[in-house]
Amino acid sequence: MPTTFHLKRQPTVPLEAEVLSPDILGELSNSEIRALTVYHGKRQLPLGDFFDVEGERSTNLLLRGDLNKVRWIGRAMSKGTITVRGSVGMHLGAYMTGGRIVVHGNASDWIGAEMKNGFIHVHGNAGGQVGAAYRGSLAGMKNGMIVIDGSAGLEVGMRMRRGTIVVGGPARDFTGLQMKGGTIVLLAGAEIRTGAWMNRGTIISMKPLPLMPTFISSGAATPTFLPVYAQFLKPLGIHLPFRAAEGAYRLYSGDLSVSDKGEILVWQPAL
Repeated sequence: MPTTFHLKRQPTVPLEAEVLSPDILGELSNSEIRALTVYHGKRQLPLGDFFDVEGERSTNLLLRGDLNKVRWIGRAMSKGTITVRGSVGMHLGAYMTGGRIVVHGNASDWIGAEMKNGFIHVHGNAGGQVGAAYRGSLAGMKNGMIVIDGSAGLEVGMRMRRGTIVVGGPARDFTGLQMKGGTIVLLAGAEIRTGAWMNRGTIISMKPLPLMPTFISSGAATPTFLPVYAQFLKPLGIHLPFRAAEGAYRLYSGDLSVSDKGEILVWQPAL
């Protein structure tokens, strides 16, 4: 049985609640969980001041309520599951190394920032810096997978090294900014400056993109890895076409201002 948290009082300022992690709560009793410290602005308060808690000693957590002001949920988690029934605040799953987070609602900025492994699925919209590096850091997500069903904000995958990000709705500017590896799949395209200063990695877009002049076309082709990748994404309900009868991808290499090792693949359906 999961340990269930019902938000009973809306924070008036952001609530720092990194204790909401299976690693921390898995062995604690109900009373110990309610006594854990959260930070409401400058004040240190018990978790029980904001949440009704049902259950104990479980690595499966269920959170209910409008949590858009609750930050750092699942920070550095390595195991277990977190299910959120509602919206959620910044830094969801930041630094996580394992486990699974599913949000049935929207999420704010810095989802999966600098994560090393694990799985995050947001069924609504996301803010900016999904899977990105924090300011001053040289590397974003290093592995794992993030799926956003809706739209996403600025700088998706900024400085990511490995892993996969899938965005179902349109993404905003600077998707793949300074990307160093990994794969970003854009099912509904993105705004401007996609792949700016990328060194390596792959961006796949199912819709036309306004590309910068520092990307050069290398012709139409379907890379050999795409059938394998399509099978990898299929269980998530994500269709990535690759058969010649369906169309082909146009490959663009860049960003030539820094490298020619990055690649953007733009799908062109058959006529």
